[in-house]
Amino acid sequence: MNIAVTGYGIISAIGNNADETLSSLLAKQSGVSSMRYLQSVHDDLPVGEVKLSNAQLKDMLGITPERIISRTTLLGAVAVRQALDAASYTAADLQGKRVAFISGTTVGGMDVTESLFTSMCESDEHLSYIGKHDCGSNSEEIAEICGLHDVEVSTISTACSSALNAIIVGCEMLKRDEVDIVIAGGTEALSKFHLNGFNMLMILDHEQCRPFDSTRAGLNLGEGAAYLVLEKDKEQAKAYISGYGNRCDAFHQTATSDDGEGAYLAMSDALKMAALSPDDIDYVNAHGTGTPNNDISESVALQRVFGNAMPPVSSTKSFTGHTTSASGSIETVISILAMQNGFIPANIGWKNQIEGGITPSLGCENAELNHVVCNSFGFGGNDSSIIISKNLLVNSEQKLCFNTEFTSEFIVDDIAQLSDLKEFVSPMQSRRMGKLMKAATLSSLKALQAAGVECPDAIITGTAYGMLETSEKFLKEMIDNGEESLSPTLFMQSTHNTIGSAIAIRTKCHGYNITYTQGEASLEWALRDARRLIETGKAETVLVGVHDESTPQFDDFCKRMGKEIPKQIYSRSIVIKKL
Repeated sequence: MNIAVTGYGIISAIGNNADETLSSLLAKQSGVSSMRYLQSVHDDLPVGEVKLSNAQLKDMLGITPERIISRTTLLGAVAVRQALDAASYTAADLQGKRVAFISGTTVGGMDVTESLFTSMCESDEHLSYIGKHDCGSNSEEIAEICGLHDVEVSTISTACSSALNAIIVGCEMLKRDEVDIVIAGGTEALSKFHLNGFNMLMILDHEQCRPFDSTRAGLNLGEGAAYLVLEKDKEQAKAYISGYGNRCDAFHQTATSDDGEGAYLAMSDALKMAALSPDDIDYVNAHGTGTPNNDISESVALQRVFGNAMPPVSSTKSFTGHTTSASGSIETVISILAMQNGFIPANIGWKNQIEGGITPSLGCENAELNHVVCNSFGFGGNDSSIIISKNLLVNSEQKLCFNTEFTSEFIVDDIAQLSDLKEFVSPMQSRRMGKLMKAATLSSLKALQAAGVECPDAIITGTAYGMLETSEKFLKEMIDNGEESLSPTLFMQSTHNTIGSAIAIRTKCHGYNITYTQGEASLEWALRDARRLIETGKAETVLVGVHDESTPQFDDFCKRMGKEIPKQIYSRSIVIKKL
């Protein structure tokens, strides 16, 4: 079955739509510049900002000026509307069809939360906006603005591979005939939270980033959104998704392995699904962040896949900045634009060869692109690749159907249970872990132990708020003490996929790894994906977990809003096997 791209929308630092984006790419014009809209003491750091204010974005969308709404939502809604227009769909056209909206984000409504957090703590004036903070609410708000009523909504949060994983999930849903149409991609806005987080990790460049250059000093953060309209077996399409892979490097929470194992496996799986050989690939849109670690690791992975037949490779992050969770869909649209218009995007800023690294393309016109690989790698080693093809392919992907069974589960819902972690973790390791990580580790390892499984084939996580305690600590630290001398450890542990990645690292699981964050429906989405993996023969054992926590501050918010006070800790892990 072929998955057709029938429409797409894009907004980033190099353009507010596809036409503007294409013009910037052809002109080799970067959108990375000085900060204009983000208010930070680190205004010496170049960023890839969308060249529109929130007020202008609201005006484009017909939203009243006084409505408080996150920039992440605004950017996402602009791109979704463009994608639907390009596919010649109105919201009314979708009535009666089975439609899913799958969105990737990590920041969510953090820009609103960080600006109103002190006010919410001290009064009830803006308290309702804590409900706009989480990633799932962000996706629901985009759907509402775009008139997508009665559609399935889900959110993927795997850091910088979120949007590409959203596309992969959408493709799988179509192949399983769960839906008729999928709108998939991602959105992310700049916020002080993640600007300071990346800055504390010392991986931001004070100049324009130079991916794959020996003088590279880090990345430039960017923002934007892009979405694809996906349908099955369409003969007239803008492009086709012919293969994809999602794997885990299982190495480190922020660094990539020397051999690029996760990236290598993801690209290899994508080629196998598409029934293509490395020689068939005409261009690779690399993850290429410009950090010393990523670029050499990705170079090694590319060399392992392509050997001496390396196709042209470039990173377009020196155009847009690193748009984090949105990067996979933004770069997918850029790859489609390159395919449609016959050119290879330039790796602008490159001058000096990395010893042992790939030599990126400085751009090429009159290029025939039939198959393109697009890479997207996230914190925790969440590595994903897709293959975009110009024409319909006939591949040999098997349609299998295996039954599944729950074999074991373990629940941690009391802090006192955490003392049992000593069975698996040393006291020194335990001291470095927050309570949710302790609970998730304990429930996961207990469930695997009961099932007689040392290393699952896949790890799927569900969470409403992710690592709430560490995120709140980092936010409070930034508000109380300013934007200097913040804790990089807190930021490293703030991403939603921290839990699933940590379990993968501990069990050395290089398989499929994904995190759903759709409020109370997170577990349902995770279980659905697990069954899909097993039924299609992609895994025989899957570890599924739903992990959430609360804090005294969050308890206070809930109490004042008249909502049920959540459990201090709740971690449920389930091992699902093929019958």
